Amino acid sequence: MSKVPLKIGDHTTFTKTISESDVYMFVGITGDFNRFHIDEEYMKSTKFEQRIAPGLLSVGFSTAAATALLNDLDMGAVSYGYDKLRFIRPTFIGDTITVQYTVKDIDDENLTAISNVRIYNQHGKLCTSIKHIVKFFEL
Repeated sequence: MSKVPLKIGDHTTFTKTISESDVYMFVGITGDFNRFHIDEEYMKSTKFEQRIAPGLLSVGFSTAAATALLNDLDMGAVSYGYDKLRFIRPTFIGDTITVQYTVKDIDDENLTAISNVRIYNQHGKLCTSIKHIVKFFEL
């Protein structure tokens, strides 16, 4: 019997529309005042034609999916790290993203689970891909 309280294939989703206030709160907290995120006039002159939400903002939303899967377990769980983070296409203010979080591997010896995290926009296009590692511990 597995010591890790998840099984391969466990999954959840989280959906959120990225608002202008989400972006401004994120850049205010992190100090990431890149003009791609905040300068609407400048971005109109680029191939993107609009402001791009910070990539790490969408990664932050992936924690909501992880929490939904991990919150009610009989063991404690913390994020142990992220691997293979890729920003495949931008997300924009006004995009509705869906985080798909799926457990892909269990390591009972180290009490970890590795999950694939895929973040799609409202058009079903993959925007972000991550492997999330969770470490479990007795409460």
